[in-house]
Amino acid sequence: MFDGRDPIYLQIADQIRDDILGGRLAEGDQVMSTTQYATTFRINPATAAKAFAQLVDEGVLFKQRGVGMFVADGAPARLRGQRREAFFADRLAPVLSEARVLGIGANELIEYITDEGEPS
Repeated sequence: MFDGRDPIYLQIADQIRDDILGGRLAEGDQVMSTTQYATTFRINPATAAKAFAQLVDEGVLFKQRGVGMFVADGAPARLRGQRREAFFADRLAPVLSEARVLGIGANELIEYITDEGEPS
């Protein structure tokens, strides 16, 4: 499961975010404990705890003392908003900049998108 270049705690946090966005975890659902993560994936419990702490800081998870970690209300919408902003800033803006350099106008881009990527 953890084979990326990013630190394992970031991969755990990303997986939980993806599970929330993908509907596999809903608002109020309990997530695996740090001990369960450590046992299941054979990692240090502190690594999982670091991922959970990051998600708590972001307002994605909340801790219910003595019970566990749960998906926070509004987490899917919050994550979707963050991903949308990142998509436009990190992916689409550079593409549009390159399109301007190449002389590709808005109408041509719209046509390409509506034709599902088939060049004219």
